[in-house]
Amino acid sequence: MKLYWSPRSRSFTTLWLMEETGEPYERVLTDISAGANKTPEYLAINPMGKVPALADGDAVMAESAAICTYVADRYPQAKLAPPLSDPRRAKYLQWMFFAPSCIEPAILQAYLKLDIPTVSAAWGSTTQTFDVLDQTLAKGPWLLGPDFTAADVVIGAGMNFAIRMFKMIPTRPNFDRYLDACAARPAFQTAAKLTA
Repeated sequence: MKLYWSPRSRSFTTLWLMEETGEPYERVLTDISAGANKTPEYLAINPMGKVPALADGDAVMAESAAICTYVADRYPQAKLAPPLSDPRRAKYLQWMFFAPSCIEPAILQAYLKLDIPTVSAAWGSTTQTFDVLDQTLAKGPWLLGPDFTAADVVIGAGMNFAIRMFKMIPTRPNFDRYLDACAARPAFQTAAKLTA
């Protein structure tokens, strides 16, 4: 697998996930600050010109949550996703897509102080979004209880970005505990060093 990434970007999420698998992969530096994501060669990989992107043989894809879902399924031995027959798979998938569908828009709405009616916002409201996450994390230690999954990578990376790196939203005690647990993982620490 080839992971196209750039320092100080959302690539952190997929780097962390790749490190969690323990499987070999090739990192392809695509420095967005130098415009490497706008070259014709890279736009052939991801027409949006964003990182990360993943190439696994003929399979080529973008979007962090999608990449994490794919990789977790590709390496079942890493136990980063419940198997298809496991009833917990439903909640796992819900959390995988809660990050880009609810958390990211809620973070931007709060940070930019946008007034969006809750009936118009697909994520409801920022308060509701963070309350739902907080209530789940209160049961912890991970989103699926005792089992760490790729959903924790996707949500943990985004919340770390918003709370600890850029202070875009206020934290809560359950968020702090969760982010401390995420940051204690060796794969998180490796990805943090790679993207520094």
